[in-house]
Amino acid sequence: MRDENVTSPSDQAELLSTLKRIADALERRAPAPIDALSLDGADAFVWHTDPDRLTPVRKVNRVDFALLKGIDRVRDILLENTRRFARGYPANNALLWGARGMGKSSLVKAVHAVVNEEVAGSLALVEINRDDIPSLPRLLHGLREQPRPAVLFCDDLSFDHDDTTYKSLKAVLEGGLEGRPDNVIFYATSNRRHLMPRDMMENERSTAINPAEAVEEKVSLSDRFGLWLGFHTCSQDEYLAMIDGYCARYGLDAAPETVRAEALEWAVTRGARSGRVAWQYIQDLAGRLGRPLG
Repeated sequence: MRDENVTSPSDQAELLSTLKRIADALERRAPAPIDALSLDGADAFVWHTDPDRLTPVRKVNRVDFALLKGIDRVRDILLENTRRFARGYPANNALLWGARGMGKSSLVKAVHAVVNEEVAGSLALVEINRDDIPSLPRLLHGLREQPRPAVLFCDDLSFDHDDTTYKSLKAVLEGGLEGRPDNVIFYATSNRRHLMPRDMMENERSTAINPAEAVEEKVSLSDRFGLWLGFHTCSQDEYLAMIDGYCARYGLDAAPETVRAEALEWAVTRGARSGRVAWQYIQDLAGRLGRPLG
């Protein structure tokens, strides 16, 4: 009688072939090893996934630190926090929140440049896209043994309804077993102080069994940032100071009275005064004057 538990050589060969195809497919789907991540060769990088890698940025799109007007207090706080971190001293994760176009992301990049001007190559800047936040634990694992300190930067960070990505970010920032590496700090910008829309928080209150606990879990993400730096709409004087600073920096020698009148009209047509609006006007002015802004 044939033992049903014994397979024929042909069956074994077919089984081995099937297992090999499964193993090959799993290997192709697995993320590439990241132990070889390097922060050498540039001062700024962009994190990409599939496969995981750091792409060097040779020329960072940034605004000079001295041209950032109307945000003096938060500017100085973030610079000092970053200096301490680059020198190996304790520093805080920072959340830059508030009005659109007031220089939140520009400040992060400008502060990074200032610190590296003071001590060349002392600090790396690594930008991570909001959609790649789930890969953050892998990135931190790859950076943990790097000798060079790095600022992880996520621009326009926010979370919408049914988005649970914030849970992984919360654990990585402070709460996980490994926690944030000593050589890494996390800076994020957002238009929302608590990173979530108000109606989302109100919905949690109205539908949860324990409304206070439901909201507390979501709001607690922002508590992982030791620094909350608020950016608010600038005054007219601050807006005009931005315009004057740009004109002086780029040698735009149009009549000051004309420039200010045009700049105010430009802001009115856009319904806001901000650093972004000021820069857009300067681009228009430079174009009309035939002057490059390189």
